[in-house]
Amino acid sequence: MQPFADSADIAHDPAALAARMRRDGYLFMPGLLPREAIANVQRQVGAIVRDAGWLRPEQPIEAAEANPAGFCVDPEPAYLDVLRRINRLEDYHALKHHPALIGFLERLLGGEILAHPRVLMRNIFPDREAFTTKSHQDYPNVQGTTEVYTAWMPLIDCPMSVGPLQVATSTHHGEIYDFHIGAGAGGIEITEPFPGRWVSGPFRQGDVLFFHSLAVHKGVPNRSTKLRMSMDVRYQLLSEPFNIDNANADGQPLAWEDIYAGWKSDALQYYWKRLNLNLLPFDRVWFDKRDALAFEHGEAGDPRAISVLQRIVARDPDPARRARAATLLQQLR
Repeated sequence: MQPFADSADIAHDPAALAARMRRDGYLFMPGLLPREAIANVQRQVGAIVRDAGWLRPEQPIEAAEANPAGFCVDPEPAYLDVLRRINRLEDYHALKHHPALIGFLERLLGGEILAHPRVLMRNIFPDREAFTTKSHQDYPNVQGTTEVYTAWMPLIDCPMSVGPLQVATSTHHGEIYDFHIGAGAGGIEITEPFPGRWVSGPFRQGDVLFFHSLAVHKGVPNRSTKLRMSMDVRYQLLSEPFNIDNANADGQPLAWEDIYAGWKSDALQYYWKRLNLNLLPFDRVWFDKRDALAFEHGEAGDPRAISVLQRIVARDPDPARRARAATLLQQLR
């Protein structure tokens, strides 16, 4: 695996940033955010996950030492319960509006930026390689426009042993790659291996990785003793089409009024409703393919279907599909 190209030296050169993003599909920006801004969110998230038994209680929250006995994964009910508590943190949501992030994206994209309301929290336990995030693209999930950019931000220092993200360079040029079902975030796995194109590297608090919605990426296995804690935030130009599904909070069912109940300020509440958005409906074509594969393999007794079936039970709006998935999960356990 090759190291990321460090783009800190072109951080204030819009033309160079755009050219490198067009070429590689990603930009690695070390030190873009103040460490304390990240550490503040990590302490708040860490308090919640330690209370849930995911961190060793005798260790400082900042150490992020995982408690293996607390292992659970999205979308298991135990995981979603904790995720909903995290989603109520005001500073967790405010981080995506940090001037360093918005200013960088304005330079990169050359216009007014829309930060997607939904924020994704990833908590990856060590020594659970089967649940490492598999190779995938973000576009089937975010849609609206392909010109959506994810900012991946670890909340702790993330050397290679802790399992940062890796990107397959130049895989963002318009193709939706074939995929199969798999464990880990999203429940899918792209089957093409992309030999020689994977790049990664260690992260410190404040480092940010930006990548295009079509760029293929995956996690590095966490072989440390740490709970790998990271956030995904998505951005686009305000003028581009927006899939309103991205205005739903992660870990549904959770209403924004519940999230905002304990906030000290209303400045960032419902901010997207005050904007002139170009809305585009969500196309379920890729989700329908994923779910059909899960039903097919679940009925054949394939345990690889479990992760997707759990997602159907947790998030599908169709009660008949939820019931069918729940029945198959009982048979697979």
